[in-house]
Amino acid sequence: MSTTSLADRLGTSPERAYLAAVGAAALALVAGAVAFPEAVYDGFIWHYFWGPVQADANSAACAVRPGSTVQYLYSNAECAAAAEPVAYPGYTLVSEVGYVVTLLVALSGVVLLLRRLDIARTTDFFLALVPFFFFGGALRVVEDADNAMPAELFGYPLNTLLISPIIYFTVFAITLGAVVAVVSLSRNGVLAEIERPLLWIGIALNVVTVGFLAALALTPGSVVTFYPQVIGVILLGTVVATAATWYATKAGIPWVHSGTGAAGVVVIGAHALDGVANVVGLDYMVALGAGPNLVPKHPVNQFIVDAAGAAWPFLVVKLVAAVFVLAIFEEELFEDSPRYAVLLLIAVTAVGMGPGTRDMLRATFGI
Repeated sequence: MSTTSLADRLGTSPERAYLAAVGAAALALVAGAVAFPEAVYDGFIWHYFWGPVQADANSAACAVRPGSTVQYLYSNAECAAAAEPVAYPGYTLVSEVGYVVTLLVALSGVVLLLRRLDIARTTDFFLALVPFFFFGGALRVVEDADNAMPAELFGYPLNTLLISPIIYFTVFAITLGAVVAVVSLSRNGVLAEIERPLLWIGIALNVVTVGFLAALALTPGSVVTFYPQVIGVILLGTVVATAATWYATKAGIPWVHSGTGAAGVVVIGAHALDGVANVVGLDYMVALGAGPNLVPKHPVNQFIVDAAGAAWPFLVVKLVAAVFVLAIFEEELFEDSPRYAVLLLIAVTAVGMGPGTRDMLRATFGI
């Protein structure tokens, strides 16, 4: 059987083939939006993707699109009576599927980029990026805090850069800039390695971002507060859940960790943080004397809470999912495709640690 790639058969590089395929798909979407604006743009792109961002950025209950204009409604009754398309802040099942597809396409492109830069062959690169996962969640809370302030610091459309899903591109651009910078400095002999400088850049970004939130909490009369008992309980619960899952799986199904080793602790910890932060934020804020309980931000959270009547099953789901993901990372995957394996580790950790950090900080600062 021939192992010649499609790019080789087309007489081009994998990078050019990837860009051509992505460009063709984007062009087809644009052409569809121009040819059938009501069906493709209004009914799909705007309804499920851009409309929710606009509604969120303007602190509206929903956004509607009569004709070619956008109107913002601020009561649930108005939204329910409005003619479609009606876009609500947050995610829908359609948008989440769209973002998963986008993520998979983006991962393929990043693999090509990492190969071109000749980096990310070991889990050291993955560990160096862990602070960037925290940063993504913390940066999202900055926009949450901005929404809660009487006078917004980041007005529309600037605040869309801090709203999901646009914030993923924002954080990606910042992270990519940091990676390219340290690789360039390393190859010019300024830096001896790239992992440690990347780690410190990520830590610095978190210091600035969380420091901004802390400054808001310390401002007299601010609606942003600080509940140390909340972050203490969340961090303690995360450590306990991570350790229990780690040792239980090491004792009962040790083969799960054969591929990832110690890096698996980070994967489990990321999803434990997401689960514990949801449990505390959704069910125990009042019990901790930290104001009203928060509300779910994702359809999956909402479904589980509605079905179970409590948030703790979400923690179980997250931990089971983390163990399942670890089982996929066999040793052969790291031997045959190390960059792809590292990138998958980054992706599965980010989707847990990013939302988990956001929920933890929202609860901690009462936002």
